[in-house]
This record gives sequence, structure tokens and C-alpha cells, in this order.
Amino acid sequence: MMKEVKSQMKVGVAIEVLWRNYAKEISFVLPKLAPDLVRSVEVIEGDGGLGTVYLIDLGSEKSSLGYQKEKVTVFNESLHQIGMQVIEGGHLNHGFTSYTTVIQFNAVGESETGVDVKVLYETEAEETRMPEETAKAILAFIKRLEDYLLKQGS
Repeated sequence: MMKEVKSQMKVGVAIEVLWRNYAKEISFVLPKLAPDLVRSVEVIEGDGGLGTVYLIDLGSEKSSLGYQKEKVTVFNESLHQIGMQVIEGGHLNHGFTSYTTVIQFNAVGESETGVDVKVLYETEAEETRMPEETAKAILAFIKRLEDYLLKQGS
């Protein structure tokens, strides 16, 4: 049975700027802004849109996940929505049979964006904190991205 965890936040960056830097530049900005979590991101198939497959090296001291391949399963530019499903390694090596994150950006004003994160997963384990930790990590990364973008604009 599919389970889900939801989380949200608001950032002080315009939706188009946040969307471009998250959805289209993720392979560059993720290792740059979160080197403590991600060593590298490599595009192994696709152009960044729907169907793109990323190889993510989670080789930090804090991670027991190692690496994972993620496929973009949702990419809706007009709705500012992106979803990525783990297709190999990472969470699938820790008892999950399915693990997908979906991020929705919503304009709140000219220079603010609401961020909704949903982690959809299936697991045989009764209790696990990994989906909550994933949602927190995504929001923490978006906070770092916000800080970076605001510094670039000043």
C-alpha cells in the first residue's frame, strides 16, 4: 500500500527563478549547495525533462544510501511540478519497494514561492523515518538555494 509524507514552506524567491534553478539546473546546483549530502549528480539519460535519469552520488559520511538512480516521472513546466522516482540503489536498498518525491512550486506573490513536498513510498517495514527525513532534506536544500539566489541578486 502506497504511503505518503507531506511538508511545505515558503521562500522569498520568485517562482520562475526557483523553478529554473531547481528543476532545470539541479545537476549543477545540488552538489554545489549541498556537498555535505551529495557528492555529484550526473545526467545519464535525457535532457533534464520528463524521462531524464540522474545518477546521484550520496557519498557523504552522513549517508548510508551510497548512490541512487532517479528518473523524472513528472515534469510540468506550466504547473511548476517535478517528480522523481528512485529506480536503483539508495532507498530501494533499505527496504523500500517504491520511492518517489514530488515537488510543487506555487506563486505566493511576485517574489515569494510556496513549496509543497510529497514523498510517496511503499515499504515492508512497519515504521521508518526515511520519508520524513527526505522531505526535511529537500526543504533544507531549497532553503540553501533561496539563500544562494538572494545573494546572487544583491
